[in-house]
Amino acid sequence: MRHTLVALVEDKPGVLTRVASLFRRRNFNIESLTVGHTEIPHISRMTIVVDGNDAVVEQVIKQLYKLLNVTKINDVTREPIIVRELALVKVQATSSTRGEIIQFAEVFEAKIVDVALDSMTIEVTGTEDKVDSLCRLLRPFGIKEMVRTGRVAMVRGMSENGNGKGR
Repeated sequence: MRHTLVALVEDKPGVLTRVASLFRRRNFNIESLTVGHTEIPHISRMTIVVDGNDAVVEQVIKQLYKLLNVTKINDVTREPIIVRELALVKVQATSSTRGEIIQFAEVFEAKIVDVALDSMTIEVTGTEDKVDSLCRLLRPFGIKEMVRTGRVAMVRGMSENGNGKGR
């Protein structure tokens, strides 16, 4: 099963290496790992996506808590979460294909962030499925280069009746 873990860690040198090494020692392949600052000074947030059964992931979480500089970790896999990914896709473009590429970008609410004589770079943000779908449509034009951030996730806010709100 694919698990999404969210960890709060201190901004200290070597924390990322220690976290990644723990997964390596447990023979886990990290599908995606994103790290960024939080609203709390000197604390970063890691979103880690791994594949494994519940018992093994629970054991990894216990071991993560033993690492210095890890302040909190949650498996948000079964929580109501908001998941997003960002991708930059440089696609081959000619004067005859630009219009069609622009239309695809508009349908996916993506932005054209760079235009060159032989290419266009598109920025798309959304669910992994949305990013995958746009990439499938752009592939026949020739993807020259692509970078994806990997998953970032946040548990939805709760209303008074316990239901998630937002979209």
